[in-house]
Amino acid sequence: MTYGEFGAEVDRCRAALGALGVGRGDRVSVIANNRVEWAVGAYGTYSLGGTYVPMYEAQLAKDWKYILRDSGAKVLLVSSEAIYDEVKDFPAEIETLEHVLCFDAPASASASFAAALAKAAPMDPVMPVAEDICGFIYTSGTTGEPKGVVLSHGNIISNVNAVQQEFPIREDDCSLSFLPWAHSFGQTCELHTLMSRGAAIGLAESVQTLIDNFSEVKPTLLFSVPRIFNRIYDGLQKRMEDESPVKRALFYKGLEVARERRLLADKGQKSWWVDKQYAFFDKLVFSKVRARFGGRLQYAFSGGAALSKEVALFIDDIGIEVYEGYGLTETSPIATANTPGARRIGSIGKPLPGIEVVICDEQGKRVPAGQEGEIVVIGPNVMQGYHNRPEATEEVIFDLDGKRAFKTGDMGSIDPDGFVRITGRFKEQYKLENGKYVVPSPLEELLKLSGFVNQVFLYGDNKPYNVAIVVPDFEAVQKWAKKQGLSASTPEDLVKDKAVHAKIGEELRKYGDAFKGYERPQRWALITDEFSTENDMMTPSLKIKRRVVQRVYQAMLDGLYHDA
Repeated sequence: MTYGEFGAEVDRCRAALGALGVGRGDRVSVIANNRVEWAVGAYGTYSLGGTYVPMYEAQLAKDWKYILRDSGAKVLLVSSEAIYDEVKDFPAEIETLEHVLCFDAPASASASFAAALAKAAPMDPVMPVAEDICGFIYTSGTTGEPKGVVLSHGNIISNVNAVQQEFPIREDDCSLSFLPWAHSFGQTCELHTLMSRGAAIGLAESVQTLIDNFSEVKPTLLFSVPRIFNRIYDGLQKRMEDESPVKRALFYKGLEVARERRLLADKGQKSWWVDKQYAFFDKLVFSKVRARFGGRLQYAFSGGAALSKEVALFIDDIGIEVYEGYGLTETSPIATANTPGARRIGSIGKPLPGIEVVICDEQGKRVPAGQEGEIVVIGPNVMQGYHNRPEATEEVIFDLDGKRAFKTGDMGSIDPDGFVRITGRFKEQYKLENGKYVVPSPLEELLKLSGFVNQVFLYGDNKPYNVAIVVPDFEAVQKWAKKQGLSASTPEDLVKDKAVHAKIGEELRKYGDAFKGYERPQRWALITDEFSTENDMMTPSLKIKRRVVQRVYQAMLDGLYHDA
């Protein structure tokens, strides 16, 4: 689809929404995965002075209802007829909701989005100003009900402009889009930023079809969360185990040379012999790996959660430059990022242009340079507040030296060169009986680097030591069990097998080797069911809902201490 064709669709959408009574300040909500109509609905709403409120297909119906009621949505757009059947009666239950339109409904249906676009009379656009509200993006609700983050057009555009300043995105660039636009990272950094540069966006069919879609779209840019980079790392490691000894040796020798080359570059040095070796391995090995991503990938952007340094270095060594950034929905979202010419793997980069990042103590006072504390963000990207939540807004927005500042809830520090490092979430940390604090998420990410661990949940609040609930990678475990001659083969039998339990423990020790002694899980239980959005144990942005997991598995967690 060309920009001209897309613009014509936006014009028709504006007319259709206008005919339904949408005007300045009205809310249009959407339940859909990334698709052309999602973006058409967004820009059609903006051009009426309206506010777009996205939701996820993976959310539960009770969450949709809560968000629609809280936001005061007037029109709801949905992707499929199955979702339409779930929500078609919502207007009778939600006072502000007047219309529901379905993208996939046939043109003959009264709820057809396409039919509404076809019959509306043209309507001139309303040009928003910076103070107008662009959208409500509801946070994942890992610690309670979702909160509607109110973002103005000025908030979003400040981030788009800052990204444009730092990254040379061109008209001939193309991304493969699979990060949901309902999430602030995918929406601002991919949809709005690439559209603003006249670049192209290919829509992935699903996360499961990414490899096929890479070869079809041949993207130059990749916007992703650590989970995908972890899969690349894990997938290549597993693939090498099945290759011939010669291929395996070549791959790992190539990584060794890549590391040597990187270490020299970090010191501002070069070696003709190392460069020559790297060129050989790049052509023979790494180029074939990159070909699986379409062969044109230049930059990969990681956000949404902390990326393991080991994984970042691995992706970098195979010739894909990874730029890790940091931010929250409340900061539109990017606050800091590694950029070309200012990249330090293991950090979350420096503040983007126009943004200030400081480290504060619990009282909101600046801490001495280099000391750890709460990351605080100041700048035009800071949200307007939480919709209908003045108390919650006051908890995170405060005055710092005469500037409007936002408390992120994340722990971190700033090194002497200005690179920010993140160490975890204040709300997630807990205290062991010995008084030591544990921040579980970064530890869990490291444990998941094991090819035998799919998901892991650490626990130890007011307990003598940490324990873990592990969802094994059953494909890897089954293969290992077969080699060991074990009779257990189904997931249900494997989690009960003592040898499998011992093997997982071995992996936890191996990948937790760098942990402090009190951080390592001393006991663990294996389960077959993944944490997912369907069982409400993960948010749509793939963060674990810790309180839900703990509630469901409390008896199992307690048993790990009682059985000791």
